[in-house]
Amino acid sequence: MLFGPSVGHKKPLIFKIPHLAEFLVFVYALWISTYAMFFVTFFLQPNLIMASYTLKINSKTYTVEADPKMPLLWAIRDLAGLTGTKYGCGIAQCGACTVHMGGQPVRSCSIPVSVAAGKDLTTIEGLSADNTHPVQQAWIKEQVPQCGYCQSGQIMAATALLKKTPNPTDKDIDTAMQGHICRCGTYPRIRKAIKTASQIMNQKASAK
Repeated sequence: MLFGPSVGHKKPLIFKIPHLAEFLVFVYALWISTYAMFFVTFFLQPNLIMASYTLKINSKTYTVEADPKMPLLWAIRDLAGLTGTKYGCGIAQCGACTVHMGGQPVRSCSIPVSVAAGKDLTTIEGLSADNTHPVQQAWIKEQVPQCGYCQSGQIMAATALLKKTPNPTDKDIDTAMQGHICRCGTYPRIRKAIKTASQIMNQKASAK
């Protein structure tokens, strides 16, 4: 309660503030939470541990300074400057960030840079400098991309599939490409391009 002026009155006026108790509890809770946040931020939060890592990307060596928990995706994009690999979801569910690690397709948004250090990494830039890789040629021939955002991940997954299975069936393609999301719905063209790439690769192999 607050007491107002008593001019012209025998007793002081009493002004009641509705829900005063609730208001004071709110202010007190806000003060406590602010203090707790300050304490955790400046006294309990561990200092970031930066370390030096050697990344072997597309047959080139990059030395980067990074937090051990930094996702490989951001080391590739921000520290190595290779921006062909895209960020899609950050939880390894869309496939846009797919790269090859040790020849296997992985979601780079969920691989710590400390785990990838020293391993052979290949990004979309490493397939070819002039779009002459059979999968890239097939993608162009079949006009696969629409917006194109997911396509670097799609291409990297398809490349890994064809390296393991040169003549994939529809089931092989479905299994390998599962979880690679295309919001534009280019799945029929992706399937067709993978089969076209298989033909191109077989033709080149027979011509040798």
